[in-house]
Amino acid sequence: MRILIKNGKIVTAADSYQADILIEDEKIVAIETNSAASADQVFDAAGRYVFPGAIDVHTHLDMPFGGTVTADDFTTGTTAAAAGGTTCIVDYALQTPGKTLGEALEAWHKRADGKCAIDYGFHVAVTDLNDAVLTEMPALINKGYPSFKVFMAYKGVFQVDDSTLLKVLKKSGEAGGLVLVHAENGDVIDVLCREMLAAGHTEPLYHALSRPPEAEEEAVNRFITMAQLSGAPAYIVHLSDAGALARVAEARLQGYPVYAETCPQYLFLDLDRYNEPNFGGAKYVMSPPLREAGNEEFLWSGLASGNLQVVASDHCSFNFKGQKDLGRGNFTKIPNGAPGLETRVQLLYDGGVDGGRFSINKFVDLVSTAPARLFGLYPQKGTIAAGSDADLVIFNPEAPFTFSQATQHQNVDYNPYEGYSGKGVPEQVFSRGALVIDNGKFVGKVGHGRFQPRKPFSGL
Repeated sequence: MRILIKNGKIVTAADSYQADILIEDEKIVAIETNSAASADQVFDAAGRYVFPGAIDVHTHLDMPFGGTVTADDFTTGTTAAAAGGTTCIVDYALQTPGKTLGEALEAWHKRADGKCAIDYGFHVAVTDLNDAVLTEMPALINKGYPSFKVFMAYKGVFQVDDSTLLKVLKKSGEAGGLVLVHAENGDVIDVLCREMLAAGHTEPLYHALSRPPEAEEEAVNRFITMAQLSGAPAYIVHLSDAGALARVAEARLQGYPVYAETCPQYLFLDLDRYNEPNFGGAKYVMSPPLREAGNEEFLWSGLASGNLQVVASDHCSFNFKGQKDLGRGNFTKIPNGAPGLETRVQLLYDGGVDGGRFSINKFVDLVSTAPARLFGLYPQKGTIAAGSDADLVIFNPEAPFTFSQATQHQNVDYNPYEGYSGKGVPEQVFSRGALVIDNGKFVGKVGHGRFQPRKPFSGL
């Protein structure tokens, strides 16, 4: 089937121009002005932008955590992603202690394969390191899994020690991989949590107070130091704090290959959310937590300057009723995470481009091109070029929107941005040439999404 998208303004990370796009056999086959090519279906994108499909490199779908499982599985999560203009995700396969990384990937493939509306890949989280696990890593990189996650938090569950950090960095760096880190000092957090509970402080606000900015800053500094010792590239996920960002900026100024992402929640929400009545603050319990108002301006500046390279969602949805409320009376039992797959692209466009903080090309870079480059998907994905996958978004910059749980595709009983209004709507979304979203409606097929092996790390 041949599809022609006419009259749109194509926007990539590098340039913007008026042209038509011809799609055939899942690929972009031609980009030309005033195309006269024949097509089975024509979409008029006059007055619209045409972006490369967004890529979300930080999601948690169908994930067990804290005695429950995330509300979104790979079907509802990828459908919601598509509705928001995202055409590829990279989720996390978590190693079970005592088992191999390969077994973790097998388990997550069973969760995802045949159930996705858009394309997907996996990072592998290392939680129990031994010599056999270390030897798995180079082979997994060659099989299309070039990124490994380690946790410096969640003591007694996922947290690893410094020797594990260094060993994973060394082995990954030698084999062409990239190590991702959840950077918070889990030992400090454990002490603070125990002290707060002993003092009778049980409400959601104390989740944030038990994970202060200093715990993130120390962990970021320690991880960067380990990366420097190993000579390996390093990537910090969901960076939330101005002080941690300053350490990243310092390392990058010194020439070290350190990269970092932030998430919309740290740009649009703040610490005061934890004070919502009737246990409402539990909706925003995530790690790292929301920070004090004013911190977000440092993150916006980091995006504009290039010291933050990616905006991902860290989508990890739990229902308020029946899941988040497991932590009534003990904030440490509130499942950590919040939904964001569906809202990420529109929030960043509205706050970043329409808000005058950075260019539309920078926006495309943050949500699509930089993730594709860093995680081995470029130029198959992350750009608009002949030969690339036809992952495309026809985006109306003037269309208004208001976020609401009542209208979202995310399978969760609240929306952290309830009532937020702005401009900029993905009207049509194509995944490898197939129309999956048409004016807010899912018109794709569950199972269309295909696993994407990724190339070894090569930098930006």
